[in-house]
Amino acid sequence: MTKFVKGNEAVVIGALYAGCDVYFGYPITPASEIAHGAAKWFPSVGREFLQAECETASIYMVYGAAAAGRLAMTATSGPGMSLMQEGISYMAAANLPGVIVNVMRAGPGLGNVYPEQGDYNQAVKCGGHGNYSCVVLAPASVQEMCDLTIRAFELSFKYFTPAIVLADGLQGQMMETLVLPEHEMPKPDTTPWAVQATQETRKNLITSIYLDAPAQEAHNLRLQAKYAKMSADARHETYLCEDAELVLVAYGICSRIARTAAETLRSGGVKAGVFRPVTLSPFPGAALSETLKGRKALVVELSAGQFHDDVLLHLVKEGGRYQPVDLCNRMGGMVMTVDDVVAAARKTMKK
Repeated sequence: MTKFVKGNEAVVIGALYAGCDVYFGYPITPASEIAHGAAKWFPSVGREFLQAECETASIYMVYGAAAAGRLAMTATSGPGMSLMQEGISYMAAANLPGVIVNVMRAGPGLGNVYPEQGDYNQAVKCGGHGNYSCVVLAPASVQEMCDLTIRAFELSFKYFTPAIVLADGLQGQMMETLVLPEHEMPKPDTTPWAVQATQETRKNLITSIYLDAPAQEAHNLRLQAKYAKMSADARHETYLCEDAELVLVAYGICSRIARTAAETLRSGGVKAGVFRPVTLSPFPGAALSETLKGRKALVVELSAGQFHDDVLLHLVKEGGRYQPVDLCNRMGGMVMTVDDVVAAARKTMKK
């Protein structure tokens, strides 16, 4: 069965098929249709929707529902995501699953409602607070807005850490055909750890407070060991990279622009391909290093170089080498064209 829907609506559909029980949120452009859709569809199928008074309240509602063993989620955009950082940190520290969708808009500050990718560091660098890590998934289509929301719930419960679906205003607002999942995902058994005010769960304790320094360090070490295991679920895709001389590295909406640019470059005699990380955390660093070996590279992103810096970092971490990587970017809600990327690629090839 197929539907023609907005990317934001596909998120709600994915959440329902993932078995999400409860949605807490506060509307914000360009993510508002997620709250609107959840308000309409969650109660119609026996699930719960509650509009919180603000983004800070919504993330703590997700925390409380998750602690009770419910599949919970929220969605927002950049300013709201900033308000949620403390709650996300608490969830990670308490080993609680939950899904947060960030449909990025231009910043900093209030910015505007047009698309950007300026929240990259906030998502993949644990909000700048503590030593935690989230699963971060980057969809590139309306189909993946649904599919990766489902995947976010799977990985969040697999690793007991918050999962972020990192999209942007273009992906949230564009409409495409969505192929619905064949069936709803089975719900995980949460009774071994959840706190549900029952005799069976009375022994369970959820906390992130360790006032003893050695105990806090031991807790951090356990978290880091868990995050190391997450690398097994790093995912990426390549396009036309088999014989590529130049690789365009991009995620989200920019990966779609990059694919068309690669095709255009090939029609003009430049063998170009695309490397797209599907998971930004864990990052497919080893695959990136192998793909870029011996090739020129150009990062395409809608931010000031946050993603570009990470590409360089992972090349050094995984390949033990530094290689020049050029940057084609726009900010402030401006989106580069295919011609912009082609022109930047041709400059890279001349170096």
